[in-house]
Amino acid sequence: MTQAETSANPGTVLFVDDEPNILSSLKRLFRPTGFRVLTAPNGQDGLNLLDTETVDVVVSDMRMPQMDGAAFLKAVRERHPQIERILLTGFADMESTVSAVNDGGISRYLNKPWKDHEILTTVKDAVNRGRLQAEVTRLHALTADQNAKLKNMNAELEARVLARTRDLQTAIGKIKEANESLKQNFLTTVRVFSDLVEMRSGHMAGHSRRVAQHARQLAKASGLDDTATQNIMLAGLLHDIGKIGLPDDLLGKPYNTFKPEERSLYIRHAERGEAALTAVSQLKAVSKLVRHHHEMWDGTGFPDKLTGLAIPLGAQILAIANDYDGLMQGQLTARPLPAREALVYISQNAGKRYNPELANTFVRMMSKASGRRADGISLRPGMLKQGMRLVQDLLHPDGYLLLPKGHVCDEDSIIQLRRLETSSSRNITVQVEDSPRGAST
Repeated sequence: MTQAETSANPGTVLFVDDEPNILSSLKRLFRPTGFRVLTAPNGQDGLNLLDTETVDVVVSDMRMPQMDGAAFLKAVRERHPQIERILLTGFADMESTVSAVNDGGISRYLNKPWKDHEILTTVKDAVNRGRLQAEVTRLHALTADQNAKLKNMNAELEARVLARTRDLQTAIGKIKEANESLKQNFLTTVRVFSDLVEMRSGHMAGHSRRVAQHARQLAKASGLDDTATQNIMLAGLLHDIGKIGLPDDLLGKPYNTFKPEERSLYIRHAERGEAALTAVSQLKAVSKLVRHHHEMWDGTGFPDKLTGLAIPLGAQILAIANDYDGLMQGQLTARPLPAREALVYISQNAGKRYNPELANTFVRMMSKASGRRADGISLRPGMLKQGMRLVQDLLHPDGYLLLPKGHVCDEDSIIQLRRLETSSSRNITVQVEDSPRGAST
């Protein structure tokens, strides 16, 4: 019952007594209170009335024929436990009173003859107490219902959050895959441009890839982070892109044989390389390394004659890797130098051309690498079998990439290599794993 309904309905009281004059007196007494008053002459009639009426308080006499007050109130308690129960007795029968208290669960007992004020107050208090208990019960039920709904809502929310989390994880995974694909495509594009540069000078085939590989290894050995290492590797692949506009005869000559006007033309390729790459936002940092990869530690390099630590660290690393491979290809000297002599040159020029700490690290790194047995074996295309895996990039004699490291030979690639070797009249050597897994004839 709501608060508005409670105010409109003061309450209903049922009086049960076998004496009609007692019932008449109680009705007269309670008429001014506004309570709705019901009466019954015995316990059974009282129970029948309770089955059809809404009652707040039952006031029952103790001594009645057929069913006494204790039995009646016990039945009321069992059938309608929410109704407040009061015992009205004219006898000092302690045993009956105790039975009414224990079995009938009465909240109060009054003696006959009653005091009007006492019985009025007792009934009013019982009505209020019953309604308060009913409201508490209602609120408990409402709270339980709301808690159940909240629990269901939380469960649904958790399920939605989990589903949304899974969707986000799936989306993130797809984004990572897309980014990785874009990254690989970007690197492939960089390698293609690198190959295009080297196709103009067949004797330098693979130079940019080797420079990129050595520079990447030196960057890692020097403790650079992944981003800096990748920029250095990309700069290694693209460091000679500014040579695209140089004459063919100039590209085939060692640097120390250049005439003054040729040298003047040649040293501009670093600036041209930077200009070509600056327009690509992903290569902005790389373009700076390309510009300065010919700077020397003592300030005698080009194009800006930077000295020492004023040279970008990536360009310092690139200078060592570039000169090392250039020395072995005869690009810097009149004759190609073997790896050991190239390392001696790097070591001797530490503190002059190169950062001394980086030069020493590079010499130790390459000396250690040369002491290890190279993985894989060299085979001609006619000896390849399906399932063999390449342990290094396979370059065309003109310098561009044919097959990447890690490629697993299949029937088609083997046939293509055999045809290329026949049509070009050049021997092609493929480095593959020594004991390839899954190789078949």
